[in-house]
Amino acid sequence: MSHEFEVGNVHVGSGKLFLIAGPCVIESEAHVRKMADAIQRITSGLGVPYIFKASYDKANRTSVESFRGPGLKEGTAILRRLAEATGLPVLTDVHEPGHCEIAAEGADVLQIPAFLCRQTDLILAAGRTGRAVNVKKGQFVAPWDMKHTVGKLQTTGNNRFFLTERGASFGYNNLVVDMRSLPIMRKLAPVVFDGTHSVQTPSAANGVSGGQPEFIPVLTRAAVAAGVDGIFLEVHDNPAEAKSDGANALDLKYLHGLLETLLAIHEAAHAKVTAE
Repeated sequence: MSHEFEVGNVHVGSGKLFLIAGPCVIESEAHVRKMADAIQRITSGLGVPYIFKASYDKANRTSVESFRGPGLKEGTAILRRLAEATGLPVLTDVHEPGHCEIAAEGADVLQIPAFLCRQTDLILAAGRTGRAVNVKKGQFVAPWDMKHTVGKLQTTGNNRFFLTERGASFGYNNLVVDMRSLPIMRKLAPVVFDGTHSVQTPSAANGVSGGQPEFIPVLTRAAVAAGVDGIFLEVHDNPAEAKSDGANALDLKYLHGLLETLLAIHEAAHAKVTAE
């Protein structure tokens, strides 16, 4: 039941590959503007529809000492100003039902984190804002069971939603991606593949998560070949100094080359489907 809708100037589910990208967390207003401008230049040059992402609060950090971000009100204001200045649609995480209406003032897409994909009140509150909703499939959830999350969203009358694959728990401190999940979930809604969290090694680096970013190109190429609607990437200009998820982020300098490859694969995969 793949459906099409618009998020700003991005047509989700239209058959054209789109990108969601940005730093994991708002480190500063200057930094998110720098990242948004840099990524927008790349995507504009390649003709890739683009949604900027950054979190105002990383509420699920492994350690209580980890950086979380500027918080709901300040973060929402930063995102609103960024959207107005760049014209980009914006995505951010929400963690509590009471945050949804406020976050919706600054974001075009409200994202349900993977750990919270079964939290009914949060899903309903996000859906009722009328904003588009991205639900990340939990590491502990079978792809076919996302039909229950979809059902919850549909009760709000909001049909502007998509689902994101970010890997499944594979023993301790490890994830694995089952590419079969992509066409399974695409029967429910448009599907995005998260190429950076899928290479994460959760909580494996002494109180923070580690990662294997060298596998980002491998997995994203496979996902595009499998027919996803969009790609999600956490991108940073200096991953070693990132305040959250730097270990699994894509270095900005690699983004242009990766997108060129993904576009070529998408074109080939789409041509094959059309021929059939």
